[in-house]
Amino acid sequence: MNLRDTTLYKILIALIIAVSALALFGGVMEPDSALYASIAKNMVLRNDWANIYVRGLDWLDKPHLTFWLAAASFKVFGISAFAYKLPSFLFGLLGAWYIYKLAKDIYSEKTGLISALIFLSSLHILISTFDVRAEVYITTFTLASIYHYYKAHQGSFWHIVAGSFFAACAIMIKGIFVLIPVFGGFIIYWLLTKQFKQLLKPKWWLAIVLIFIFIIPELYTLYIQFDLHPEKLVFGKTGVSGLKFFFWDSQFGRFFNNGPIKGKGDMSFFLHTTLWAFLPWSILFYTAVVNLFKQKNRVDLPAESVMIWTSAAITFLLFSLSKFQLPHYILIILPQFAIITALYLQKLEGKSLKVFWYVQTFIFIIVAFLIIAIAYYSKFDSLSFRICMFLLILAVTFLNGPALKAVVCRSVLTSAFLMIFLSLAFYPSALKYESGMQAGKWLKENYPKAKASVFMYPDAYSFDFYVIGEPKYFWSYEELDQWKDKKNLIIYTPASELERLKTEFHAEVLKSFEYYHITKLTGKFINAKTRPQVLEQFYLVKVH
Repeated sequence: MNLRDTTLYKILIALIIAVSALALFGGVMEPDSALYASIAKNMVLRNDWANIYVRGLDWLDKPHLTFWLAAASFKVFGISAFAYKLPSFLFGLLGAWYIYKLAKDIYSEKTGLISALIFLSSLHILISTFDVRAEVYITTFTLASIYHYYKAHQGSFWHIVAGSFFAACAIMIKGIFVLIPVFGGFIIYWLLTKQFKQLLKPKWWLAIVLIFIFIIPELYTLYIQFDLHPEKLVFGKTGVSGLKFFFWDSQFGRFFNNGPIKGKGDMSFFLHTTLWAFLPWSILFYTAVVNLFKQKNRVDLPAESVMIWTSAAITFLLFSLSKFQLPHYILIILPQFAIITALYLQKLEGKSLKVFWYVQTFIFIIVAFLIIAIAYYSKFDSLSFRICMFLLILAVTFLNGPALKAVVCRSVLTSAFLMIFLSLAFYPSALKYESGMQAGKWLKENYPKAKASVFMYPDAYSFDFYVIGEPKYFWSYEELDQWKDKKNLIIYTPASELERLKTEFHAEVLKSFEYYHITKLTGKFINAKTRPQVLEQFYLVKVH
């Protein structure tokens, strides 16, 4: 690859990082992101990093590392949305670096740069900088583990330690199923290339031992919070083992749909999820996968390519067979998708390159049209329209002609185009309807000494995060009656409870807030004319 190509791809990577960083300055979104942020906040407020609490009660679902990372950031930068989002953003960049390193070592520097660029500019990665959950961490730790084990396979012992450390980190984010994308590709690669002796080598068994040593902090915290206290009520029953949930119920229970948390399986779910989650690269990716089934397209690829393909394939199949499916699970294997797409892109020439030039141009136009339409109908912010038109003119004017660099540039500009709109216009305006966040901010500014509380509403996670301190939850009028004389008690409550609070507790309305679940967007909400039809009302009231 010549110097001009290297410089171009590095500039595009810098561009997509810069526009992604805009999301760091936005709010924390409900439900999961605000829930995780409030858990980390409670850790800091209580100075208790071993126990996980939600609404003042013991909580058993995700392992601890997501919350430890956010809490550590709170310790350094203070409790804020920026501090919550920053670790995930930085680990996303680390994941892109590991993609570059892995693809560069197996293929070439050009493949590494394009792979990292595809990963950073894919839609679900961009969305994850707004709605920060656990999946970006898992993605990075899983890929880092694969990279270090790949290096260990080549003979470096210390990479065994590093690979096991990152595998353990991935487990302490999500659970033991993450070992499937980590080891699955290696095992199938060894079997297909008849390297059966690799399965018996002591270093790989040492890797397993090291993983279990590195996850001891997670096992210890689960043990002391739950296994030592069988009297605690969890999932509506006592005698719940945190260790059993970690090793079985949270993983196999969800897969077979017989655990405490259930879902509905659909074999095609991740096929259509990938179609939008991997935009603007998804059509290229699906074509690349089909292309790999032709033997002539595989002959020039290194044998280690099997490790990447099969790691993605078995994980994708596992997700598809599972009865518990969520769109953000696909993030875990987007690095492999990015490498597969980057390899195919570089092979395009002649007629096929021209076809995909038109495909990527069509995607760009569709995205541009949708953004302009949303900007017009939502009435959120005219700034977004001007930015979108500028980028549209820029892309059309300077990126003409079916060449690889032009295809890549236009695709990345599509993502940058979308990210600027979301960061500067859409989400800042939409978050005005996240009533918990707005109520928490208003209360902090106007009643800083208030004893914040939540009445008869279970999902006020953004309110939990944005208010000062840890709010008290009330689940009945009888419970509230015992606290009504508490000084500076201010309650966040839905409209359904307002009249009774006024009648029985002489509640004074301090402020009303409009609410919409913004992670479940509909046309009625986006359209400013029909938006009032789907809004709910929440109130901050003072009890006298």
